[in-house]
Amino acid sequence: MSDLHNDKALTSLSKLLSLSLRHKPETLGLTLDENGWVTVDALLAGARAAGKRLDLPLLREIVETNNKQRFAFSEDGLRIRANQGHSVEVALDLSPVTPPETLLHGTATRFLDAILAEGLDKRQRHHVHLSENADTARQVGSRYGKVVLLKVDAGRMHRDGHQFFRTENGVWLTDAVPHTYLKVMP
Repeated sequence: MSDLHNDKALTSLSKLLSLSLRHKPETLGLTLDENGWVTVDALLAGARAAGKRLDLPLLREIVETNNKQRFAFSEDGLRIRANQGHSVEVALDLSPVTPPETLLHGTATRFLDAILAEGLDKRQRHHVHLSENADTARQVGSRYGKVVLLKVDAGRMHRDGHQFFRTENGVWLTDAVPHTYLKVMP
């Protein structure tokens, strides 16, 4: 394994991809199409221009080994995009689906009072992110401090007219979760 393939380098390049494909495509001189796609060639050229050592095999390794499966290649392998989490305007072309009865959301305890009063809001992102898996929800919430898990009554929300979407990597998305559908997990 070369120096380029150590965990620290992969994490750094993965963060650069997240920044460029979700929030600031201009970081690498990219222009995302309306669905968030950019050509792999443009991404690699932008990375080289920014002084980053990124080639196609390394890009594939990052996409395949990212524990949250944040990125996806198009079927023909010529384009790449982030699966969700954008703060820039993109249309992910996801169709509404029926969620499981319960989904989870991990957050920091310092946000709990506001969330229980106001619900979950997408803030600067396109959707609220939810998970079927407690470990994943805990991991996401722990980025912001001491974690607490919220149980989302997704089945009731759906029956009440709220739409849900599921990304390729299994993240559940919805526009907002009103506080009446939330319960703190013990």
